[in-house]
Amino acid sequence: MAPKTRGKGKKGGKQKKKKKNVAENEVEEKYRKAALEVDILKEHLALRRDVARQAKADSEGLKQRLVELEQELEMSRDDKKDIYEEMIRQYQELQQQTETRIQQLEIETKQLQKQLATCREDIQQARVEREQVLGEKDQTIAELQGKINAMETEYEKILHGSLDRVLSKLAATQDCWEKEATAIHIEHKERLREFGLNPLEI
Repeated sequence: MAPKTRGKGKKGGKQKKKKKNVAENEVEEKYRKAALEVDILKEHLALRRDVARQAKADSEGLKQRLVELEQELEMSRDDKKDIYEEMIRQYQELQQQTETRIQQLEIETKQLQKQLATCREDIQQARVEREQVLGEKDQTIAELQGKINAMETEYEKILHGSLDRVLSKLAATQDCWEKEATAIHIEHKERLREFGLNPLEI
């Protein structure tokens, strides 16, 4: 009966271990994907920030260009009013486009920051799940080791009991053999004496 119990325990232990390994692999894959997504989002966010800086720099450049054109207009005076109004219009149009683009970049930046925060939460959750899986794995290993130790102790007791019974039977059998050998030996001595022979001289 004990060997059957040991076999079932091993089978159950292998199934549990297999399930734990599958869960651990899923958690590791989830962790790697989340980490990769975080890196991509960081690069995307940095790119958006560079674009926003470039847009602001372009705006400053336009302002500087407007100042230069105003100085040229003051010097030349020909068609000053039309050119000045056209440049103002272009400047305002470009400024509006720049501000619109900056607002779009700010919105995208906020969205990326939210995605980054979500990814960080996913990574934290994946870490917790991974630690939980590892803890359950260690606990299962400890339980299986305890069962193995208990079974080894039980088998050792059974083995010692069986050996003790065998030794007792051997001792009882040995007593019977010795008694039987002694009886045969005495019988042969008696027969030798009947024939007039001394057993010690033979």
